[in-house]
Amino acid sequence: METSADFKHEPVLLHEVLELLHLRPGAYVVDGTLGGGGHSLHILEATAPDGHLLGLDRDTRALNAAAQRLAPFRSRVTLRQANFSEMVEVLKQENITRCDAVLLDLGVSSHQLDCAERGFSFQQDAPLDMRMNQNEGITAQEVVNEYSLAELVRIFREYGEERWAKRIARRIEQVRSVTPLQTTLELAELVRDAVPTGKQPQRIHPATRVFQALRIYVNDELGHLKTGLQQALDVLTPGGVLAVISFHSLEDRIVKQFFRAQAQTCACPPRLPVCICGKQAQVKVLTRRGVKATEEETQANPRARSAILRGVEKLRQLDKE
Repeated sequence: METSADFKHEPVLLHEVLELLHLRPGAYVVDGTLGGGGHSLHILEATAPDGHLLGLDRDTRALNAAAQRLAPFRSRVTLRQANFSEMVEVLKQENITRCDAVLLDLGVSSHQLDCAERGFSFQQDAPLDMRMNQNEGITAQEVVNEYSLAELVRIFREYGEERWAKRIARRIEQVRSVTPLQTTLELAELVRDAVPTGKQPQRIHPATRVFQALRIYVNDELGHLKTGLQQALDVLTPGGVLAVISFHSLEDRIVKQFFRAQAQTCACPPRLPVCICGKQAQVKVLTRRGVKATEEETQANPRARSAILRGVEKLRQLDKE
């Protein structure tokens, strides 16, 4: 049986998250990306003695591990297998009408990367799965073996920003015509061979962007992020805080643009002398430039190096006259 100790979860930017969320006793908090419960454990301590946490995750193993880790707070914890893009419905089912803070720690967890059979990493050979919820959806193996050349090129470019997307997709098409691609190492070696010698990235494995693209596509991460950001804002009470940790430019761009749009007031054309739209800002941006991990943290946890924390506070709306 997998234990919470097996499910490693080093909470990234922990002190910065707790400071940004501005937690207090009795607060109701949604951790939309529960993982192993690393952030949630400290959120529960900060909201003692009567705060409550709703933890959401798509991964059954994560939920089981978090349940063990958070067992001392059992009466103050509710765990549900769900995507954070479903939080409005989950809160409705739980008869919760107020939410003081929401945390979204995006991307794949350390445990999922380290667990070979999940297929997220090319460090060990494993089936090409990459699903965060292994009970639903298509696998990465199905994508690379069944999707057209044009669709593979689009996925690698759009979700991985891969320069050599067409060369890699063509190589996949050649190989799978003989025998289907089945494992992570098969795909990683194929990508390495497809990228021209001398053009391979120096600091990362040549297959990094392709694996990122497949994972994002298989789990529809960007689609869920766009929906989840709006749902988080909808469930927050005035004065509540939404904090988001992203790990690559595609996520961070969506978060930054959403926050900027929600903080904007008048949306009238510039040529109009006065505002006629009446648009009000929904949030106050709390992190103008984004918060990054300290050098000390990145040395202790290298995966924190690419993390960016952004947050907003939901504003109280004035009645329109």
